Amino acid sequence: MQEDPGGSRTLDIPFDAERVDRLMEAAGIDVLLATSKHNTQYLLGGYKFIFFATMDAIGHSRYLPVVVYEKGRPEHAAYVANRMEGGEHENRPFWTPAFHPECWGTLDAAAIAAEHLHKIGKAGARIGIEPSFLPIDAYRLLTNRLEGATFVDATAAMERMRAIKSAHELETLKSASEHITDSMLATIAWAQEGTTKTEIIEKLRQEETRRGLTFEYCLLTLGPSRNRAASSQPWKAGEVLSIDSGGNYHGYIGDLCRMGVLGEPDQELTDLLTEVETIQQAAFSRVKAGTMGGDVIAAGEKALKSSAHSDHMDFFAHGMGLITHEVPFLVTNHPVTYEGVDATRPLESGMVISVETTMLHPARGFIKLEDTVAVTAEGYELFGERGRGWNRGGTL
Repeated sequence: MQEDPGGSRTLDIPFDAERVDRLMEAAGIDVLLATSKHNTQYLLGGYKFIFFATMDAIGHSRYLPVVVYEKGRPEHAAYVANRMEGGEHENRPFWTPAFHPECWGTLDAAAIAAEHLHKIGKAGARIGIEPSFLPIDAYRLLTNRLEGATFVDATAAMERMRAIKSAHELETLKSASEHITDSMLATIAWAQEGTTKTEIIEKLRQEETRRGLTFEYCLLTLGPSRNRAASSQPWKAGEVLSIDSGGNYHGYIGDLCRMGVLGEPDQELTDLLTEVETIQQAAFSRVKAGTMGGDVIAAGEKALKSSAHSDHMDFFAHGMGLITHEVPFLVTNHPVTYEGVDATRPLESGMVISVETTMLHPARGFIKLEDTVAVTAEGYELFGERGRGWNRGGTL
């Protein structure tokens, strides 16, 4: 809580303002202009406008929320919003002292943000922006109206901002993971011989939605095929099923993979999944606050090289939170393009990572486990850990 020197209410800032200020100082930023859905959501304490939850375009333009945050001066913060968000503010007022629900498009939002920067005396400041999430028309307007400003890429600073999850964020991520796991197990038990990939994916969507998740994707394989797209391919007796899904729970992403089999797993399948599990456990064993991020990767890779099927396997880990593949960045360009800068940095309590091992067996197909792991001072906590063995299909 902080007093608002310019107003009559106490500012209930929903993030660690001192930590954000330090990150801004290190990046040479005076004022943040957050324009991505995930960073505006973070700075607003979890708020996301439902009308634009699954789309951005409207008329000739698009929705562009803007949170303005000045380093060390939260009383100068502002939220630039769509006109329809006035009702949201009436029900649950935003913490920012200034609120501007006056926009329909990108130029409206940029103009109001520029006007606010003039008002707080920061029109010529070092302004942190998100280049990947700031439309070119809005950027041009800002540069024209803020002639003395220096624009700084704030992407890395805002990624670090979200790296350490609060207790509430961790609980939300845990719930997301548990709901996805429960949805997967229910879907596998429901599917039977002849059920198609398209039908299985639709069933998973229904199960996730019923549990309060926003379904994002499902990557599914049946039998020896490596094709993970929806199709009319039926599940056959004795075949394996790999179900990999991401679901959004109050803005936070759960991302897991579990295995099913139609019938009883034979000894070969038992042994193959054990190999995958061994690699996962090797990586888990290195997860702890203070451990270098690269040590987790090295442990998994070492176990993978010892596997009899290492030529057909892959292992990596990545950060999780409001988006997939966020801090900590543990590997370089695998599979998403970024530098693995956290390989040489210690893990911190409150970070969350996804650990995944995949086997592309030439005869049995896709065999994979993916788990969400929270870093703690003592080690780690698995989220949604059920169903990590062979789950039987057709049991309902």
